[in-house]
Amino acid sequence: MASPQMVRRGEYAARGDYHRTLDPTWEFYPTYLAKLAAVRRYLDALPRDTRVLDAGCGEGVLVDEYADRLAISGVDANYASSRVATASLTALPFENDSFDRALCLDVLEHLRYEDQPRALAELYRVLRPGGELLVSVPNLAHLQSRVQFLLRGRLIRTASESKHPGDRPAVEYLHLGTRAGFTLIARQGIFPTVPVLTHLIRRHPRTLLPLHRFLTRALPVPGWCFLNLLTFRKG
Repeated sequence: MASPQMVRRGEYAARGDYHRTLDPTWEFYPTYLAKLAAVRRYLDALPRDTRVLDAGCGEGVLVDEYADRLAISGVDANYASSRVATASLTALPFENDSFDRALCLDVLEHLRYEDQPRALAELYRVLRPGGELLVSVPNLAHLQSRVQFLLRGRLIRTASESKHPGDRPAVEYLHLGTRAGFTLIARQGIFPTVPVLTHLIRRHPRTLLPLHRFLTRALPVPGWCFLNLLTFRKG
């Protein structure tokens, strides 16, 4: 399924391969590292040659990293390379039951509300019975956002509306997965957004990386965390 030409659209045209060359001053640098560590633990535990789809894989960082051990394929709507094919999550170019595992990492929030169920239905379709889907999503109702709602009557968006048109509280993604036919088997939170501390970490992400890690270990309440990792199983 690999595309022969390099294609960059959207944020990849503007920012380049920014997931490959991480900027340690990026405000989400610690959260991205924590997510990658969790996903790598998940992938490392899989048997060799497990069929994996990385849906919305961007530059294909994980596709390249695991190509020698897993039967991993990558697709993205805005990127293509020798290992990443251009495809929409709402119309995946694969047969039914093609994969044992699927990843959908920080993708669903970029889709419109009406497209999110379609994407999950496609991921359900291409997974074999008993296969698993690992999803990461930002949580609109993280702790700092809830405090803001109490004080000012509004939630803090996880990004601009143009970038995250499908922004939701994490619990709504759970419901979407269930309606698609999946069963939730695990949920993990990354970075509880404690007021004041969150502001400091985002201003000094590299320096305060240890504090980010401490908070994630000390307060692992998914509903309070900025990022949620959801593991679903196809029945």
